Amino acid sequence: MKCNILITGGAGFIGSHLVRLLVNKYPNYHIVNMDFLTYAGNLENLKDIENKDNYSFVKCDICDLKKVKQVFEDYQIDSVIHLAAESHVDRSIKDPFSFAQTNVMGTLSLLQAAKAYWNGNLTDKLFYHLSTDEVYGSLGKKGFFTETTKYDPHSPYSASKASSDHFVRAFHDTYGLPVVISNCSNNYGSYQFPEKLIPLFINNIVNNKPLPVYGKGENVRDWLFVTDHARAIDVIFHKGKSGDTYNIGGFNEWKNIDLIKVMIKTVDRMLEREEGSSEKLITYVTDRAGHDLRYAIDSSKLKDELGWEPSLQFEEGIEKTVAWYLDNKEWMERVSSGDYQEYYQKNIINNF
Repeated sequence: MKCNILITGGAGFIGSHLVRLLVNKYPNYHIVNMDFLTYAGNLENLKDIENKDNYSFVKCDICDLKKVKQVFEDYQIDSVIHLAAESHVDRSIKDPFSFAQTNVMGTLSLLQAAKAYWNGNLTDKLFYHLSTDEVYGSLGKKGFFTETTKYDPHSPYSASKASSDHFVRAFHDTYGLPVVISNCSNNYGSYQFPEKLIPLFINNIVNNKPLPVYGKGENVRDWLFVTDHARAIDVIFHKGKSGDTYNIGGFNEWKNIDLIKVMIKTVDRMLEREEGSSEKLITYVTDRAGHDLRYAIDSSKLKDELGWEPSLQFEEGIEKTVAWYLDNKEWMERVSSGDYQEYYQKNIINNF
């Protein structure tokens, strides 16, 4: 089946892994990567597939409805996988307006464009919206988020994602738009922008810089290897039921401080340092405002109905992740310095 899939945010961390998977796995699909290349968008992440015949890149702001509609027409889009979002909680606390603009109005722009272009011809069409477990709020020491857990967002980021989820469901209920939503736990792996916990701390351990830990480090998160997440998206896109929600988790709950000590142990060993010598870098800082205590996802529905489950546990995944960042120090240096932002100008624009 010929399929023209628009992937928003495809130059980002999760998006680039998904684009690579679909481009390589489905040569009969045309994958259109639409990304505005804000600070976390990096086309260098996709150098290995950028010349594939079934791949195209379009620089576009999802809030620009006129241009988004043009992309639908130019590429005859029949499916959307929507990942583009502002996603860092700390940034949302400093600038909630930008998060509302991108995550809410940007999603609404895409929904409007899809509705207008498909114009009631909804056979073999799908709008797949990716969201976060943070919309559910905070758990106590027991229990798990399920697809029926009530929304209780606490940060501007999670509030903006909850709102976008509601708009997607509203377009399904009001206009009959075929949609699916997935809510995932914390991702980790290669090509992650180094403001996030794991790449930031790996880089800081390597360079003997402080490791800032919120509060006592007792907040608990479920961790999902990014390539497992991409596989789950693939499965949900092809097999998910329209109107349904699927939780994607790694079945890997870790307290932040325990996770950090695993990273320290792994990096120290790979750098042939004395084991645990970098623990002196741990620096406890004032806790984040509205910091949820625990997230934990129940992915039973995805496993039981669609047959997906994670391929590895955290210890194996962190080994692969640390090894990748140590083997790709040039990538980390280019991202940290901002040099990666020149790639679009030098390698994309200048090729036209």
